Amino acid sequence: MTARKTQRLSASRPRDLAEAARLLREGGLVAFPTETVYGLGAHALEPLAVRAIFAAKGRPSHNPLIVHVAEPARAQALVTEWPASAQTLADAFWPGPLTLVLPKTSDVPDEVTAGGPTVALRCPSHPVARELIERVGAPIAAPSANKSEHVSPTTAAHVLADLDGRIDAVLDGGQSGLGIESTVVWLSEGQWRVLRPGSVTQQQLHDVLGVAPRPDLAQSNVSASSGQGTGAERMPPAAHASPGLMKRHYAPAGTVRLLDAATLARESDHLMKTQGSLGVLLCGEEVPVPSGAHGMRLPRDPAGYARGLYAALRDLEELGCAAIAIQAVPEDPSWAAIADRLQRAAG
Repeated sequence: MTARKTQRLSASRPRDLAEAARLLREGGLVAFPTETVYGLGAHALEPLAVRAIFAAKGRPSHNPLIVHVAEPARAQALVTEWPASAQTLADAFWPGPLTLVLPKTSDVPDEVTAGGPTVALRCPSHPVARELIERVGAPIAAPSANKSEHVSPTTAAHVLADLDGRIDAVLDGGQSGLGIESTVVWLSEGQWRVLRPGSVTQQQLHDVLGVAPRPDLAQSNVSASSGQGTGAERMPPAAHASPGLMKRHYAPAGTVRLLDAATLARESDHLMKTQGSLGVLLCGEEVPVPSGAHGMRLPRDPAGYARGLYAALRDLEELGCAAIAIQAVPEDPSWAAIADRLQRAAG
């Protein structure tokens, strides 16, 4: 792709916000902060602008994007159905880290949805993201602002490490607060399913909706691309309904192994002998760092761990670790989103 100079803009300067909005209105690519991770934004209703996201990231075209809106009411204009469950969840969790998957209108380009019949919609809570969307005057399509399959960025520096020279600008708004991507939920009237876990837990969704999820919906025999059928029959294959579902994702370079505390020391020694430089990512304070390894620790609480996860993986990568051993996190529903990210990082 054509080389370009990537501007580093400051979210605290109104003129920089105006420049970021101008670039997006004119079909450019701008990375911006959200409460989850930094997103790589393009005008969601301009197919050529959306295609540029895939080129900059090296992202496969079958991996759909999330469309960000400034206000919950604006999501309804992009879908052909807005079931009562969608309104219930929007009232409870928007603005915030929840993405809803619903049947799209013809206004949403196929480039956004990987050719599928549904669109993933989110109303972010980060004030910079919301102001930027308002200034653009249109929804913004935005996956994470990193090279495809690499660790998601939680700072502007992370964005530049991956995409400097490949995008028009990054709008620096400091560190993302939550640190992992949004929860993605497929909805139809009376039915729902989590496609990607995130900060909004399945139990929270269950409590608000008052009905259990339907994991069996993914087994529908009706083709999602046909758009035929109603209810459960329209459940699209997960790989085409939501981003973040590829087998290898959120991954640093090199070998990644998930290990329980009992085997970490032994397996770490083997990895150092076979791979060379080793990084170890530990959960809490109980497990010692193996001798000769680069060690990092994250808190033994889901929110604190999530906030620091991607930065820690990037730091270990930058230390030149050929392999990273990650201590397995607790098997508890509150850790489900983190466990998902670690499993995909390990491929």
